[in-house]
Amino acid sequence: MPVVKVFFWGMLISFLGALPLGSLNVMGMQISVQEGIRPAFYFLAGTIVVEVIYVRLSLIGINWVRKQKKLFKWMEWITVAIILALAIGSFIAAMKSGDNAKNVMLENNINSFFLGIILCAINPVQIPFWFGWSTVLFTKKILKPENRFYNTYIFGIALGTLLGGFVFIFGGPWIVNKLDANDRTINWVVGGIFAVTAVILLIKILLNKDASEKLGEIETVETAQ
Repeated sequence: MPVVKVFFWGMLISFLGALPLGSLNVMGMQISVQEGIRPAFYFLAGTIVVEVIYVRLSLIGINWVRKQKKLFKWMEWITVAIILALAIGSFIAAMKSGDNAKNVMLENNINSFFLGIILCAINPVQIPFWFGWSTVLFTKKILKPENRFYNTYIFGIALGTLLGGFVFIFGGPWIVNKLDANDRTINWVVGGIFAVTAVILLIKILLNKDASEKLGEIETVETAQ
């Protein structure tokens, strides 16, 4: 059935897209290790809510999305700043004398669910990612402009992101236990990942390989077709 096909495509793309190290899944892993599985699951749920909303908006407002390049540019700079703050927070926690020191982002009263919503909402990378894949699926006539296709597609995306997130929130504690690592070591490693991620994003922005440019490239390809 075509609807089942679009479900599996959405789930597969979402699952594979969630596996590379990024600010959100690394943060989820850190929460899982230092706070527990349940807070990490709430964080993951918050990111899924925002991702689903972004995908839905991109499907029904493609032309509007294309015109928001300046907005995405600002969001990218904000994202770099937040990831740098996460890196600095992890490094500060790693340099503290106690073994149970946490990233300053976790030493607050913000609910993990809302923290996931906030961090995902200001991360524009997923918008051109799903905009591009949806365009491909439309072109291949796998995804059709009908609500039942949209809803099934989005459900598949949500499930794929959930499964991909489980790899980090369950795999993180398992790796830590195997390595017998303490919180200080975890903070150094996570801080390093955040720092490298921020540098890569900054280079992409300076080389005009950011989300706004990707939207322009997608539009160019569609026009050529």
